[in-house]
Amino acid sequence: MIDWDDVRYFLAVAREGSVRAAAGRLGVNHSTVMRRIAQLEERLGTQMFEKVPSGYRLTAPGEEVLDLAEQMEASSHRLETRVFGRDQSARGLLRVTLPPFLATHLLMPDLADFARVHPDIEMEIVSTGEVLNLTNREADVAIRVVSDHKTLPLNLHGLKGPELFASVYISRNRLAASRASAPDPIRPIVVGGQGVPDWADEGEVRATGVPFRTPDAEAQIAAARQGIGMTKLPCFVGDADRLLARVPGIDLKTHATLWLLTHGEARKTKRVRLFTEFASRKLAAYAPLLAGLSISPD
Repeated sequence: MIDWDDVRYFLAVAREGSVRAAAGRLGVNHSTVMRRIAQLEERLGTQMFEKVPSGYRLTAPGEEVLDLAEQMEASSHRLETRVFGRDQSARGLLRVTLPPFLATHLLMPDLADFARVHPDIEMEIVSTGEVLNLTNREADVAIRVVSDHKTLPLNLHGLKGPELFASVYISRNRLAASRASAPDPIRPIVVGGQGVPDWADEGEVRATGVPFRTPDAEAQIAAARQGIGMTKLPCFVGDADRLLARVPGIDLKTHATLWLLTHGEARKTKRVRLFTEFASRKLAAYAPLLAGLSISPD
């Protein structure tokens, strides 16, 4: 079977009349072009060029191959145009992965709006804390919370979004009780196997004793509402909860930065472009909320 890449190298030499010029056009070195031409000649069992003072000239068999190669090239272009053109319609499957907090506490109304505006796009929201592989097409678009941009894979196309700030939150009733009298010990609520965090004794209200652990982020919020203790949350989550209040005396800290990520050819499709432009605008509009500027700390 003939390798189409070999044919591309053949066409470049035939059109440029020089191996060096063909190499420059293709962005490769001289020896690569020579090797590709040799591979094609060996596969076809004929010599397609002869060396002349002015460069490389097609032999009679080479002239015949040129006509067929140009037909192959035209067919390839028609195929690419048809497939890519079809993918430029605003229809088809769009898989978006993002952390659960962002989906449930911030972006779901916007995702619903996007789905209503584009009813032919089949949306799949993968709300997970796991990092899906965009290269393997586990998702088309990822909204990720990134603490260090140097950890982003180099093969992904990234749009930097707003910074995400966090604070420490406690039940409003528990905060009022702590100011009125000496309450029962207030415990730090943490996710998973984390020990006593640094923020436990930073504010006016101190968390003491052993941590209250839960592997689930929503359970973390529910535990804080019940007055078990206090926990660290993104500001856009804690500030929106009427049952919670920021612990006084704790400065806001940058938690991470939001990034909108896509991969390779997928980002050129119309449905992906529509969504990334839409999501980028929405995230920019939420920048004050994400920075904890939507309310004044209690």
